[in-house]
Amino acid sequence: MRHYLKFFLFHAIGLVALAALHAGGMVTTVGLLAVVTVYILGDAIGGDDLSTPTYRHPGVLTFQLWLALPLLAAIVYTAVTSTHSVPGVLLTGLMIGMVGTITAHELTHRTWDPVSMLIGRWLLAFSFDTVFAIEHVYGHHRYVSTLEDPATAPRGRNVYFHIVASTIKGNVSAWEIEKKRLKREGRGAFGAISPHNAVLRGHAMSIVLVAAAWTIGGWAGAGYFALCALTGKALLEVVNYMEHYGIVRDPATPVQPRHSWNTNRRFSSWTMFNLTRHSHHHAQGEVPYQDLKPFADAPMMISGYLTTIVVALIPPLWHRLMTPKVLAWDRTHATPAERKLAAQANARSGMKAFNGGDQHGV
Repeated sequence: MRHYLKFFLFHAIGLVALAALHAGGMVTTVGLLAVVTVYILGDAIGGDDLSTPTYRHPGVLTFQLWLALPLLAAIVYTAVTSTHSVPGVLLTGLMIGMVGTITAHELTHRTWDPVSMLIGRWLLAFSFDTVFAIEHVYGHHRYVSTLEDPATAPRGRNVYFHIVASTIKGNVSAWEIEKKRLKREGRGAFGAISPHNAVLRGHAMSIVLVAAAWTIGGWAGAGYFALCALTGKALLEVVNYMEHYGIVRDPATPVQPRHSWNTNRRFSSWTMFNLTRHSHHHAQGEVPYQDLKPFADAPMMISGYLTTIVVALIPPLWHRLMTPKVLAWDRTHATPAERKLAAQANARSGMKAFNGGDQHGV
């Protein structure tokens, strides 16, 4: 039973944020700091979760995912109708990323389940990112850790540049993927601008949410929601940045656990539906979150997810901590062909540590 209950910590975090937004004022700021602090301390003292239990009632675990939609809707509604503030934007954007995108990531991989797909796309609409359901599943998972993948950050890249670059290239990639799908279905030359286009339908879903925010709170409410949504989208790109930063893959080589940064921190795992077990997820994208394995020998992140996000947002600290990890990846995980790709990446990065200088930091 406890293995089912542990994933309800996800909903508990969302309810804490909801209460903080409802209270407003300093309570919202305290709520934001509390969430971040609990994650950082929880991962620091909670250790790793290497358990692999067998779940006999997977429907319960799917229902837990579906509950994210009403929870996120309540959080955003409360944010739009409460006092608008910078801490409110940050807390709501954090929840759009965590409650929305993390859950949608799991649901939109379930291409065989139309209910999960629909809920997942609505969750993504809160961050103006329904194209994620296209580009991530059919683009990122195919090209991960290669130059063809918009979401994979090359060595030396600044996280803030990556947010913009990955967003633009990801949208272009999703459009091209959808055009090819429509062409295969015989939709003709104008298929890309037809109502059958999932990119356009997805953007329409986000417009519906902006219109709902306008109905509730006028132009101020619509603008505030847009800021929260863009914050949530930026958070996704920070996560993309840290999940594959600096790793290279020979395109002729199948995606393996060593091509993603992993973490088994207990608190992050329990409150993020095992998103932390990213190495197994990329090796077998169709495996449900509860069945992902920890892969303790995979390349490891700095710590849990929120801790690593905070570090990524401080570029000098990020490069100081990640440079040795990337170099170690070259030595212990790369194939001979990938070492050649790594040498090319080192040269492109222009960083002294990557070009044979200091092997322990920037």
